Amino acid sequence: MAPLIPRLLTAFLLPTALAASAVLDLIPSNFDSTVLQSGKPALVEFFAPWCGHCKNLAPVYEDLASAFAHAKDKVTIAKVDADAEKDLGRRFGVQGFPTLKWFDGKGGEDGVEDYKGGRDLESLVEFVKGKTGIKPKVKKEGEGSAVTMLDDRTFQESVGGDRDVLVAFTAPWCGHCKSLAPTWEKLATDFATEPGVLIAKVDCEAENSKATAQAAGVKSYPTILYYPKGSSEAMPYQGGRSENDLIKFVNEKAGTHRVAGGGLDDVAGTIPSLDEMIATLKEGGKDAMEGFERAVEAVKEKYAEYYGKVVKKSAADEGYVEREYKRLQGLLGKGGLAPEKLDDLTSRSNILRRFLGNKDEVKSKDEL
Repeated sequence: MAPLIPRLLTAFLLPTALAASAVLDLIPSNFDSTVLQSGKPALVEFFAPWCGHCKNLAPVYEDLASAFAHAKDKVTIAKVDADAEKDLGRRFGVQGFPTLKWFDGKGGEDGVEDYKGGRDLESLVEFVKGKTGIKPKVKKEGEGSAVTMLDDRTFQESVGGDRDVLVAFTAPWCGHCKSLAPTWEKLATDFATEPGVLIAKVDCEAENSKATAQAAGVKSYPTILYYPKGSSEAMPYQGGRSENDLIKFVNEKAGTHRVAGGGLDDVAGTIPSLDEMIATLKEGGKDAMEGFERAVEAVKEKYAEYYGKVVKKSAADEGYVEREYKRLQGLLGKGGLAPEKLDDLTSRSNILRRFLGNKDEVKSKDEL
């Protein structure tokens, strides 16, 4: 009876797996009824699981099926594992993988046409749209994305200005580019609230981006180039491609303090020159206080004024720093804050921590 268990699991799990895909899987028992006798046209991919080109086409073909999923009663987007179903492959003259064929659905094998167009989503969508007149529902690249898509015009406008720019030059068919894509999206989200940083992408095969790719000397995909603020000279990125590797690189180049997830590290907002003077305030008296105030005025960084505020309040109220730190930690712990507010409270907390001492001391106080 033991073999029955995996069979039952397969019976329950397989429909769930198939339901997650908009592409219809065909086998000999359902091919004719679905493709030849249904009265509706179909685009069928004959593929092999081991085929590299088929693997590259898979996500594009899935997007194609999704684009016409709203009209599945009028057109079918399907696929056949022609390595497992060799008879179907031979029946329709399949000699290589992937092979795409268009079936007009009028009841016979005469209405079969080889698809000879491009294997990018746009070409496939236009082919099906031209055959059926059905308007696709295609999500535009970059829609709902934190990554900025650049073309020949916008690239020139974005590079060399007041932002540090990190660009991934990619191609739609490139497997390594597809592997990088989710990490690149996370990276762009991590730096979405940094006004001085731009995480971007160039589709090197798009007609309106080819000149940019050529000018950048892109010869392989993905190529990652860094353009410093105020410069159009690129610096090749040759580090690791994990989210943390990329964040570390951008932080070092742009002077930012991001961590994975988009938050700030425990140094953000702090000013080293002022931090060094904090210890002298306790013993230095009035002269140290006046010296600190002059230093605050001389520093032109965002949170310098906050340092001065903390010093004045703590001079009048010895318990102010600890109470304020705990208050901010409470706000941060509640969540639901806008990204800009989260950054501000984190930076202020980091500064207060400098007045309280090292992080371990603060942590122990919080736990009491």
